[in-house]
Amino acid sequence: MILPLVASIAVAGFNGRIQAAPPQAPPTPVIPAESKEQKDARMAWWRKARFGMFIHWGIYSVPAGEWDGKTNYAEWIRESAHIPVDTYNQFQQKFNPVKFDAKAWAKMAHDAGMRYLVITSKHHDGFNMFDSKYTDFKVTNTPFHRDPIKELSKAVRAEGLKFCLYHSIMDWHHPDYLPRRGWEVKDRPADGADFSRFIQYLRNDVQQILTDYAPLGVVWFDGEWENTWKEPYGSELYALCRTVDPHVIVNNRVGHARDRQLGDYSTPEQTIPATGLPGVDWETCMTMNDNWGYNSHDHNYKSVKVLIHDLVDIASKGGNLLLNVGPTSEGTFPPEAVDRLNGIGAWMKVNHDSIYDTTASVFPKLDWGRCTVRTGSKRSKLFLHVFDWPVDGKLVVPGLKNKIRGARVLGGPNVVAEQTGSGVIVTVPMPPPNEIDTVIEVDVDGAPNVSAN
Repeated sequence: MILPLVASIAVAGFNGRIQAAPPQAPPTPVIPAESKEQKDARMAWWRKARFGMFIHWGIYSVPAGEWDGKTNYAEWIRESAHIPVDTYNQFQQKFNPVKFDAKAWAKMAHDAGMRYLVITSKHHDGFNMFDSKYTDFKVTNTPFHRDPIKELSKAVRAEGLKFCLYHSIMDWHHPDYLPRRGWEVKDRPADGADFSRFIQYLRNDVQQILTDYAPLGVVWFDGEWENTWKEPYGSELYALCRTVDPHVIVNNRVGHARDRQLGDYSTPEQTIPATGLPGVDWETCMTMNDNWGYNSHDHNYKSVKVLIHDLVDIASKGGNLLLNVGPTSEGTFPPEAVDRLNGIGAWMKVNHDSIYDTTASVFPKLDWGRCTVRTGSKRSKLFLHVFDWPVDGKLVVPGLKNKIRGARVLGGPNVVAEQTGSGVIVTVPMPPPNEIDTVIEVDVDGAPNVSAN
């Protein structure tokens, strides 16, 4: 049975008051019944979007990845550097992102061609980046005082994007969260901790974000792998989300160990499945550099070319890309991240039609690049992403049997596509219009028909 929170909890090593404020999330909600058609309608915008921005932002940006002479930390710094909770709490009074501009952030996401934005409402350190009713360990109790989640939710929607929130199940700060980190047990014992009280706190917070920042496109959970997070916690949290907002989408990390049977889509991290995940909705989350949160020493950014190829590769396998930015404690995006967003945006401005509302490639393999598809009953479009431009100006499309209605370079001229016995040959301009990825749109009769030979 889930117990209500008490008004104030005092546990050794904790100095952030946990509040109980009505209305509290109800116990044991039931997952609403849903037909396949209803789920398809709920997932439709997400499946069409293909590209989103991830933002990891919190008080861990204050040390900027550096502690005790080491510079390889980021959002896990409290755990990785073994920072006592009382010491870590001091970052709260140093967090003052006076340069934060919600409209600028939202515009950068929009201009990069992203269709949704996911930002951390709470990461594993337990700090709430919104005006929680249930704890004082929150952004509105910093020198900043403002609620950036509220500001960003409005700005993102004004740009026509879906606003989404990441919320950690793991919580290194809450006095009732278990297990304690092994290194801190001596100074922060678990005596008196009650995990059921933490569950109620978590559910209250989740109900608040679903209500105060509605409508959310996605609730993106994380930190579910510790052995204290067991069924029925995941099912009840998923049910709570879908009860408060029947249209919200929830990732698979709501269930212990990323159970594919719970939640609406899978979440490979920092990797692209070799053949995608056929029959499963999925989204790769990926950093631009080596860290999720801000690290002032991490300048190891992927190139614009690599990031565009990753986006195309993922879309060609039927997935979404959620690309991360780790803002500074001042509230700005690192200049390297801005440069990458601008570069991706320039390519997307011309080629977005080959990403949005497309499905996986119909070709088993293409030596020169990738393919995304928009299938119709009477006609279809194949978007040929050419990474390696043919030196003889002849692009060979193996096995394509459909009658060709026409072909063109996206953002450029029409081209000739000729049917042959073994497929189609497209005569392409020289040199390639875009060195990173020139896209050829081929319009065909019917659904795509490709021979495996």
